[in-house]
Amino acid sequence: MEINEKGAYSNIALNKYFAAEELRDIDRSFVTEMVYGTVKWKLTLDRVIACYSNIKMEKLSPWILNILRLGAYQILHMTRVPQSAACNESVKLAGRYGHKASAGFVNAVLRSIARKGPEIAIPSREQDFPGYLSVSYSYPKWLVEKYIEIFDAEFTQSLLEAGNATPELTVRANTLRVTPEELVAALEKEGCHAVAAKYVRDAVVLKSSVNVTKLQAFQNGLFQVQDESSMLPAIVLAPRPGETVLDACSAPGGKATHMAQLMGNNGTIIAGDVHEHKLKLIDDAAQRLGIQIIRSVLNDASVPNQEHEKAFDRVLLDAPCTGLGIVRRKPDIKWARQTKDIEEITALQKKLLKSVSRAVKPGGVLVYSTCTILPEENEDIIKFFLESNSDFVEDDIKPFLPPALVEHARGCSLQLYPNRDGIDGFFMARIKREG
Repeated sequence: MEINEKGAYSNIALNKYFAAEELRDIDRSFVTEMVYGTVKWKLTLDRVIACYSNIKMEKLSPWILNILRLGAYQILHMTRVPQSAACNESVKLAGRYGHKASAGFVNAVLRSIARKGPEIAIPSREQDFPGYLSVSYSYPKWLVEKYIEIFDAEFTQSLLEAGNATPELTVRANTLRVTPEELVAALEKEGCHAVAAKYVRDAVVLKSSVNVTKLQAFQNGLFQVQDESSMLPAIVLAPRPGETVLDACSAPGGKATHMAQLMGNNGTIIAGDVHEHKLKLIDDAAQRLGIQIIRSVLNDASVPNQEHEKAFDRVLLDAPCTGLGIVRRKPDIKWARQTKDIEEITALQKKLLKSVSRAVKPGGVLVYSTCTILPEENEDIIKFFLESNSDFVEDDIKPFLPPALVEHARGCSLQLYPNRDGIDGFFMARIKREG
């Protein structure tokens, strides 16, 4: 309800309830799959429900509609859940959040779905390819059409498929305390199977379904939860021990703590964020990981800060974006975004980049990154900035990348895609201030 009706972020809403409820790991996994799966497949589930409902969808109570979605998802996608159990539990929920007639209605609709299957009309692939992909993969049609404009039809289809896949849980070894190999051994001792990740040496993939925060290795600050894509901006920025670094939009602090790690906990990192309540997230992460060089500050990065003028050797701007590269982690993103958002976000991105660029020393480096795959938020922003600021130039990104990703680099930038690279969709560009 909070995700679909109130616009809550899926991960935050789910974690809030997990924090209030002690669940076994197997139950957390079950709830997580139901929530993410139901949000992910919302469009297609609604089509199926509409086929069997004698009440128009817009007339249904949001409570009853979400109960139907949960039930339909279990019937159609969760093979280990008996269909009778999915129906019965949904009927109980309907009685709790509706009335006796609601329970009967939910029972009738879900038993029809269980008996007859997902009988929905899918648009013709030949006559309406965007519509076909929209219904088949449960994405808004406008977004499918946009992807087809940017990419070819085959790439778009694989991109949508990858966005519906369940991502692996990747963590970054805190090399201030442990090597990646030692972290794997520590996790295995706790019964958590772990292996080396694809590209980044310090990255480790957790193959077991666990509550990460309960692991002793987490509590002892041996790792930080972070996807490989998200690790690359700090690696590309390449901060050195003793330098002064600005992380302009820092919360929750994953990249700031990574930079501190790369600097050997020697130097200064100013971790700014516009939201005061998020500064605690940065401080807590630094404390748990044993990092002393991060100073969190309340700062609006869209407004030039006179104290920061030409004061930093390196600046990281991990800019707010549409987040379309991480749909597989946060499926609510594809329903929350509208075409009008892109114009508003790109205007903010340009403003932020112009503002934080003033903090870079002559000869210093700036890395701009996002977790999206839209060119207008990525390559176009960098192109616009460089055309407007003659004292900044492209800096070759290839020497800083893991070897397996070098072929995808384009000059100063790298665009990652979940379907091609098997990690989150991310963009990063490295530019330098002359002088």
